[in-house]
Amino acid sequence: MNLLHIYTKDCCFSTINKEFKAKTQEKQENNSKSIRKSKNNRRRKRKTIKHLALYTLFIIFADVMRIDIITVLPEMLEGFFNESILARAQKKGLAEIHLHNLRDYTLDKWKRVDDYPYGGSAGMVMQCEPIDRCIAALKAEREYDDVIYVSPDGETFNQKIANEMSMQGNLIILCGHYKGIDQRVRDHLITREISVGDYVLTGGELAAAIISDAVIRLVPGVISDEQSALSDCFQDDILAAPIYTRPADYKGWKVPEILLSGNEAKVRQWEFDQAMERTRRLRPDLLGEK
Repeated sequence: MNLLHIYTKDCCFSTINKEFKAKTQEKQENNSKSIRKSKNNRRRKRKTIKHLALYTLFIIFADVMRIDIITVLPEMLEGFFNESILARAQKKGLAEIHLHNLRDYTLDKWKRVDDYPYGGSAGMVMQCEPIDRCIAALKAEREYDDVIYVSPDGETFNQKIANEMSMQGNLIILCGHYKGIDQRVRDHLITREISVGDYVLTGGELAAAIISDAVIRLVPGVISDEQSALSDCFQDDILAAPIYTRPADYKGWKVPEILLSGNEAKVRQWEFDQAMERTRRLRPDLLGEK
């Protein structure tokens, strides 16, 4: 065997050895990922069971939820709260939504609730006195869990916060307007500030409507099927699985066979797998992935 053959043979063994090590390492990494994925799946299933248990306890012990919204434009919200699920929640006696016109609490004969800001900045600022008088009047009648101010610089509203708030009893939501409210109100009267996104609205009315809708729909009995609310997007920090209805075949667009099988265990597993896949693809940040 000449030197060329020996050199070629050694090179081949070296290459094979490197490929073998690389494949072994890749297999080990895949096994580790599979184990982590399995643990995460079990953890999320346990969280779902925990939510169901808490939800059941809340059904037993919950009182009627009450939300008082302070605004300068109550007419803007009246139609929204008198329709659909929110209207049914009130008719069933499961939730109460009360709108308070801030102008009713000012001593100004022109019903003004705003004034120019100190320092010469642009815009108008909502005054302390009418807000203080309104909140004080409400607190004289009952206790409140939170006095919320909807503001662009508050904590960003999400499903976790909605779940938490749905367990509370009485809430006040203050809608800002104009340039905003006097900082002293935020310092002394507000207990929580919430934002619905990194953008600015003309007033806080739409934000208050969004928060109220997201919270009240979670109150037991508001939605006929409680499981529907618990399986929404962002519950357990994952997106919802795809959903289908009749017909099973429309223009050749077919419903996945597993959903027509009647095997509930396999259907639930398919839904969970689909939810995880969609979350990884569309919102990996929810899973702590990049």
